[in-house]
Amino acid sequence: MALFLSEDEVTRLLPMNDALRLVEQSFRAQNAETAVNRSRQRIVLPHFSLHYMAAALLEENLVGMKIYTVARGGLRFLVLLYDGSTGELRALMEADQLGRIRTGAASGVATKYLARPDAGRVAVLGTGRQARTQLEAVAAVRNISSAAAYGRNPERRSAFCRELSEKLKLEVRQAASAEDAVRDADIVITATTSAEPVLRGDWLSKGAHVNAIGANMANRREVDGRTIKRASLIAVDSLEQSRGESGDLIVGLPEAERGWEDVIELHQVVAGKHPGRTSPEAVTIFKSNGIALWDLAVAAHIERQARTQGLGRQWDMLAT
Repeated sequence: MALFLSEDEVTRLLPMNDALRLVEQSFRAQNAETAVNRSRQRIVLPHFSLHYMAAALLEENLVGMKIYTVARGGLRFLVLLYDGSTGELRALMEADQLGRIRTGAASGVATKYLARPDAGRVAVLGTGRQARTQLEAVAAVRNISSAAAYGRNPERRSAFCRELSEKLKLEVRQAASAEDAVRDADIVITATTSAEPVLRGDWLSKGAHVNAIGANMANRREVDGRTIKRASLIAVDSLEQSRGESGDLIVGLPEAERGWEDVIELHQVVAGKHPGRTSPEAVTIFKSNGIALWDLAVAAHIERQARTQGLGRQWDMLAT
């Protein structure tokens, strides 16, 4: 019988350390071709859009889909988890927080494999809810000595710095500008809704690593062409999906006089098939669009934990 799991239950069952482990495992499955990932599709109407993406974990015999809507009333996210043999719906879960956690975890995995081992200074551009899990994940994989955050809204910026300082036991200062935050940072996170670049490549220190996670449409970008030009390594979650919706690369690669042959998928580094960072001075980029495989990997874990702990509400779809 299927389980229905609420946002509160999902959050309780998915601590960041578990999400980091599960998302890293999903990269390995992607590399081993024991996973199937289908890129996001969209139906866009004047005041409404529907987005859906699907994946399968072949060794676990699980198939899942995330579907979400964007309207004036807000965003609504659901993940459906199916048994790959019987077609039985195993779980239906609210997935707003799930999405933030798994996206943060993916940046954590990228940071683990691409940032310098001694990287300790972090800059965060954007102070919304996605930015919170980004900084949490990075702090879980590196010994962070300082963090600076910049967002356009002073009240939200102040709240972000206060909350994350308390949660991570780390001073997160309010930066006066995006440039102020980024200068001297070893790790830069862009987590904004901007349609135009918020990060300039000339601000980056030698050896910096960038997690660019905010823009996932062809007409939106967070990093400029100079950032792309300076990168010795550009990694993405899915080349197929990036070619369709990564404005940072669709626009940025031609600006930098580079092509898609210069872009790899992160699973190649995680699985040891690509060397990743080649020197302490290299600039590296992880361009994250968010893939269904991550949703499926964490949803499978959430469903198992819910059944073990007796959480969720049972839902019989065949009941009359």
